[in-house]
Amino acid sequence: MRILSPAISRLMRLRVDRIERFMEFPLETQEDVFHNLLSQAQYTEFGKRYSFGKIYKIQEYKKQVPLQDYESLKPYIHRIMAGEQRLLWNTPIKWFAKSSGTTSDKSKFIPVSQESLNDCHYRAGRDIFTLYYHNFPESDVLTGKSLAIGGSHQVNQLNDTSFYGDLSAVMLQNLPFYGQLVKTPELSIALMDEWEEKIEQMARVTM
Repeated sequence: MRILSPAISRLMRLRVDRIERFMEFPLETQEDVFHNLLSQAQYTEFGKRYSFGKIYKIQEYKKQVPLQDYESLKPYIHRIMAGEQRLLWNTPIKWFAKSSGTTSDKSKFIPVSQESLNDCHYRAGRDIFTLYYHNFPESDVLTGKSLAIGGSHQVNQLNDTSFYGDLSAVMLQNLPFYGQLVKTPELSIALMDEWEEKIEQMARVTM
C-alpha cells in the first residue's frame, strides 16, 4: 500500500474538496440527493404509484407521498424477496439486511441495493479514511490493513435469487476488491458464525 499511497492521497484530496463543498452548501446538497433519488425511482412500481416523475419540490413530495413504515412497505419487500424487481428501486435487489427486531419483536428484512452499498456504506468508510488522512497527513494509515470485527456474518439463502444476513455480512460479501486488499482477516474467517473460534482464528492471522 505504500507504493499506492501517493495516488490514493491525490484521490483523497479531490474527495475532501467535495466534502467541504457539501458542508458549505448543505441544503443544496440534500436537494441534489432528493432529486437524484426521485429520478432513479420514478419508473418503479412505487414511483409510478405516487408520480415521482412529476415531483419537483420537497413540499410536493410531502403532500403527494404518504408517510411510510415497515408494515406499509412489507408487501413490496416480500415480493422483492420472492424475485420481483423494480418495485421500490430501479436496479435488481437480491440482498436483504436482517434487523434484530425492535418495534414488533420480529426481525425486519431491509432491501440492500448495490447503490446503497457503494454510495452509502462503502463511501462512508472511504470518507472516514479520507478525512483522517487529511487531518493527519503523516499517518501510516495507508500502509497497513484494517481489522474487521463484526457480529454474526452468517449468510442465508432465501431462494435462487435472494440472500439475507446481518448488514455486516452483506457488506463483507459484496466488498469491492480494493476493500479486500486493506482488510483482515480473510472472508472465510470473518464469516465464521462461532464467535470464540472466530476470535481465535483472527488472533492467529493478525499477530
